[in-house]
Amino acid sequence: MKPTFAASARLQSRFHQCIPGGSHTYAKGDDQYPEATPLYVTHGKGCHVWDLDGNEYIEYGMGLRAVTLGHAFEPVVKAASRQLELGSNFNRPSPLELECAEILLEVLPGAEMVKFAKNGSDVNDAAVKLARAFTGRDLIAVCGEQPFFSVGDWFIGTTPMDAGIPQAVKDLTLKFRYNDLANAKQLFQKHPGQIAAVILEAEKDTAPTNDYLSNLRELCRKDGALFIFDEMITGFRWHNGGAQSYYGIVPDLSTFGKALGNGFALSALAGRREIMRLGGLDPNQPRVFLLSTTHGAETHALAAGIEVMRTYQREPVVKVLWEQGRKLAEGINKIVAELKMEGFFSLSGKPCCLTYNTRDTKRHPSQAFRALFLQETLKQGLLAPSFVVSYSHSDEDVLRTIEIVHSALITYRMALEEGVEKYLKGCPVKPVFRRFK
Repeated sequence: MKPTFAASARLQSRFHQCIPGGSHTYAKGDDQYPEATPLYVTHGKGCHVWDLDGNEYIEYGMGLRAVTLGHAFEPVVKAASRQLELGSNFNRPSPLELECAEILLEVLPGAEMVKFAKNGSDVNDAAVKLARAFTGRDLIAVCGEQPFFSVGDWFIGTTPMDAGIPQAVKDLTLKFRYNDLANAKQLFQKHPGQIAAVILEAEKDTAPTNDYLSNLRELCRKDGALFIFDEMITGFRWHNGGAQSYYGIVPDLSTFGKALGNGFALSALAGRREIMRLGGLDPNQPRVFLLSTTHGAETHALAAGIEVMRTYQREPVVKVLWEQGRKLAEGINKIVAELKMEGFFSLSGKPCCLTYNTRDTKRHPSQAFRALFLQETLKQGLLAPSFVVSYSHSDEDVLRTIEIVHSALITYRMALEEGVEKYLKGCPVKPVFRRFK
């Protein structure tokens, strides 16, 4: 039955009246989805979600990759609920803070201390501050092809949405190209002894080549800069110990979030003791204001994080993510080949973290065709801004997804031949980072 969106549509103006952009997270905003299929999610279970109109969807992306085990994953919900009944925030530390820290440090080779917070931005900001304090330098080098590291001025000043960021702050962040070691060398040569840290995701859509990660780490060591991995997406997805364990690369500092809490707000900064101790109580050195947040160690979130990590220890979560992602990729790639759509629609990334690319008749990246694909899949019960699987995606879910994608790509094929404007209702979706509406 064709879904209707009447109840959700009635809320749109109220959302925009009360909330700038109509959403508290830009990536969840109306401009990221087709105009013809507005929806507000009311609840979820496993990899299925339901909207205000009662429509059911198989979801991918799973809360911007934060829900890796599945929505309302029972062991995690029970662990958080038990702790909520005991209180969630106290004037002194809870033993859960130590327990959660010890479990996380067990799986991270080279990490000796950890600080918890709520968001990825919290811990990435802290990592940058700590690197500057440890090295006595001001400049930060960030991978230019990777889309997001923080809402902090040091990073947002590098994006098109840089209004409100002083130029002096913008000038302190440099960009380098992924998989281009010569480019990083040039950056260090241009700013010798001035770069405090290099921060990047170990991998986004393209795998590292020519031993890039270890060579980049060595380049940092030679210059005295810290090497930081942002593991928000790769953590508890590539490997139980993150991309650093997958690739066998030990960074000086690493940051985690998203899957760490399976939807509960929990993030972590972990690293070498000699660096992390600057945010401690050592009487022999100046103290760095590393992280001190009222809600950073909420006990229900820590209880959730503990149960998440225990689930990974006792169940084959990462193995399933890879297996289901491979099944999905094989099915979609077969459809693309059958419809002769190579170069127009394609998948990127590891099987455990797939994204897709939409291109127009000239094989140029196309937001209009992305909107069309989203429109056609949403109408058939698929919420797929990406194809990032969870532990809850069953074989049945994957097969149904492939069927829906097949139908959507037939329409995509016709739009390539007859014009996308004939099939797309409303305006194309838009990039999150842009200067104007």
